[in-house]
Amino acid sequence: MTAFPVFDLGRFETADPAERARLGAEVDAICRSTGFLAIANHGVARPVIDGVWSKAAAFFALPPEAKQKARAPYAGYPYGYLGPDSEALAKSKGVDTPPDLKESFNGGPQAVPAGVTDPAALAFCYAPTIWPDAPAGFRDAWSAYYTALEDLAARIMRLFAVALKLPDHYFDSFIDAPISALRALNYPEQTVAPRPGQLRAGAHTDYGSLTILLPQAGSKGLEIVAPDGNWTPVPPVPGAFVINIGDLMALWTNDRWVSTMHRVVNPAPEDGGMARRQSLAFFHQPNWDAEIACLPQCLAPGETPKYQPVRSGPYLMGKFQSTTKG
Repeated sequence: MTAFPVFDLGRFETADPAERARLGAEVDAICRSTGFLAIANHGVARPVIDGVWSKAAAFFALPPEAKQKARAPYAGYPYGYLGPDSEALAKSKGVDTPPDLKESFNGGPQAVPAGVTDPAALAFCYAPTIWPDAPAGFRDAWSAYYTALEDLAARIMRLFAVALKLPDHYFDSFIDAPISALRALNYPEQTVAPRPGQLRAGAHTDYGSLTILLPQAGSKGLEIVAPDGNWTPVPPVPGAFVINIGDLMALWTNDRWVSTMHRVVNPAPEDGGMARRQSLAFFHQPNWDAEIACLPQCLAPGETPKYQPVRSGPYLMGKFQSTTKG
């Protein structure tokens, strides 16, 4: 890609209906092509971003024994600290690789909605986050960012509705109790060469509706499969989030929109490939019980859906548990 698409969300939200439709058509074209774009003028306050970024960096700088105090208690537990050698994302696509060269801290929904009784939901997406003791203020900074990104994701879903020529609030009932997760990722400094086939994050697609990624400024390594079939770098865009659609949006649109394969490779040492790299990824996921089925608008006359409907929560749980080291 010679130019990565950057979309002005604030402009869309203040536009008249005709301009909103035109801008929605732009997003539709991008999502048909790569499913990746940058969102600028997003409205998330800079102090909220800087707060969680600095607290995550301070957490990852702690000694291993301090981070392990917040570890996930068993393989397949979704929240808390996951240390090195814990996850291989390529396994979600059935590809057996060495563990990814990363560590992460993960947190889920801020509260359990009233009326949720499904034991699987309570044990998985609504499981308690294992909070670290340090650094001070970590939980507050994390929660402020999670809340801001949950709001941003809902606004992007309204943009997506316009792009699909649906009513603006079509998706609202599917995401009024989302089971989204926030993940802080640290790709540690590398002092030895990776094992054969070992990447910072193996090739995978994301599982939910959309992902909101904040990569480290100036960093390299994130790549997507471009329409020509080649792996192509995705650059960080200053002041913007990188957005990609996930598997459930591809299912909703019968693959009209692309849940693009992506990975984080090990750049050459001269390109900073051995240096530490951090990112924040917010994985927006519809309500646990939301049934995701092909939209009639995305079927041509006589065409049938490629996929059977799925429930958001069980789909997510199965994908996540396939990637963790037992």
